[in-house]
Amino acid sequence: MKNKTLNATPEKLVIASRESPLAMWQALHIQSRLQTLYPDTSVEILGMTTTGDQILDTPLAKVGGKGLFVKELETALEDGRADLAVHSMKDVPMNLPDGFMMAATGEREDPRDAFVSNDFASLEDLPAGSIVGTSSLRRQSQLQARLPHLKIESLRGNLQTRLRKLDEGQYAAIILAAAGLIRLGLNARIRSVISPAQSIPAVGQGALGIEICANRPDLLTVLAPLNHLDTQVCVEAERAMSRALAGSCTVPLGAYATCDGDNISITGFVASVDGKQMLIETASGNRNNADALGKQLARQLLEKGANEILSALDGHK
Repeated sequence: MKNKTLNATPEKLVIASRESPLAMWQALHIQSRLQTLYPDTSVEILGMTTTGDQILDTPLAKVGGKGLFVKELETALEDGRADLAVHSMKDVPMNLPDGFMMAATGEREDPRDAFVSNDFASLEDLPAGSIVGTSSLRRQSQLQARLPHLKIESLRGNLQTRLRKLDEGQYAAIILAAAGLIRLGLNARIRSVISPAQSIPAVGQGALGIEICANRPDLLTVLAPLNHLDTQVCVEAERAMSRALAGSCTVPLGAYATCDGDNISITGFVASVDGKQMLIETASGNRNNADALGKQLARQLLEKGANEILSALDGHK
């Protein structure tokens, strides 16, 4: 497995993945791409259950954040059981642990949030007091700001579990990432998509990331064909903004970047959980300066008072 000859095609590659249906779809997608690129290479998947998959009765913000979905996969990379790990980029902590790196970013699926309900066509159709399920402080803050008459309750579990809870009548509606529903062929469950102007997506939402150990430069060449440059640049800008604001799932923030030729534009926000305080800023510049642009957007938010919001959130942890 540890073939470290630069530019050599390895005989075998092992992909570490969570075992949820969506995570396995992502791993199988990357497996298929690699087998097409390297037909003589054996590509296997190592399915794993992470701490984040096991703790389902507590909001992520209270149990350590989204890093709980990647730690076990990184351990498998470190001890040689796997060569690469496939993640949803929105689950990847802004600062990777020492010894790890992102080798490629796959092409982004629809980055928007999806409104899912059996009885209502859109958020605006929900009567006052309706219970909306979401696991995300980012979504909660934006919903509370726009539609304060709705009741937001925590919703954990994999995608199928969340849909089951909706079907059991625990919620009038739930909000999910459109990308996951599309990838699993569940498009019909989407009653409407929520525009980025109304619900700024999570950093990296809809994009796949491939993580490797930093001491495996041989894999950079192997995985390079899987990198989608526009997606990589946009996600780089989004993550730079979040990193500069110490963003995690314990902070209601989001960012969404788009590329148009050599230009990149990014919109980001920071909010209080109840949505009563919300700052939204936009920045644009050359795509070659994606990281710097994300940091610039963070500075703009800080100049408008983001520090006060972030400090108040720290005080409530």
